[in-house]
Amino acid sequence: MRVDVVSIFPEYFTPLDLSLIGRARANGVLRLAVHDLRGWTHDVHRTVDDTPYGGGPGMVMRPEPWGAALDALAPAEPTPDGPTPDGPTLPRLLVPSPAGEPFTQAMAHELAGESHLLFACGRYEGIDQRVLDHAATRMRVTEVSLGDYVLFGGEVAVLVILEAVTRLLPGVLGNAGSLDEESHAHGLLEAPMYTKPAAWRGHEVPEVLRSGDHGRIARWRRDEALARTATRRPDMFAALDPASLDKRDRAALDRAGFQAPPGHVAK
Repeated sequence: MRVDVVSIFPEYFTPLDLSLIGRARANGVLRLAVHDLRGWTHDVHRTVDDTPYGGGPGMVMRPEPWGAALDALAPAEPTPDGPTPDGPTLPRLLVPSPAGEPFTQAMAHELAGESHLLFACGRYEGIDQRVLDHAATRMRVTEVSLGDYVLFGGEVAVLVILEAVTRLLPGVLGNAGSLDEESHAHGLLEAPMYTKPAAWRGHEVPEVLRSGDHGRIARWRRDEALARTATRRPDMFAALDPASLDKRDRAALDRAGFQAPPGHVAK
């Protein structure tokens, strides 16, 4: 996957040389380039912002440097519908914004299927809307929100999105099976995890996990995931497909004091 990031603070992305994401870069699984937006300015002060039309506090990022950056990183010749005879398809432009679509594990999987992602990191009061409107005439543009809060800029959000997406790329995780059991993989939170020693400060690892009975362990983890989701994320629990819950699931929820979503019972 190719990834381009445009920011006025490229130093923010030095952590992307670390850990598994750094290894993915070294192995060529992730071809990541970080670009300084100020490189597309032409005045002595390398200006990227100005006061907002209509008045109000703060500053707005000017369209000229952003337009030049997007022209350079996503040349105008290709079309959103497919590759041209001479080149690849345009990237998908992602813009972190508190007004954006909520970022979810499902979106991370969707983005992991893209061949080229381009991130635009806004600052101040954001990027002039005309930049996004113009970009949308020739590529797919998605504004993305990490949650209902406001950050100084888009850099932190890009770090989060990149980590969530990169770990889904083939060959990045040593044990790809872990993706199937983690939180949000099937609309549930993950069950509690334990390691050695078996007893620590008066707390013991549940007996079932030490039993060696893989069937019991799988059932315990499923029951714990259901109960934990119902307790901590009732929104996720309410959104579960009733057909995904079998009789044992419903019995476990009943024992834990939760009412399973009504509907067809899976066999």
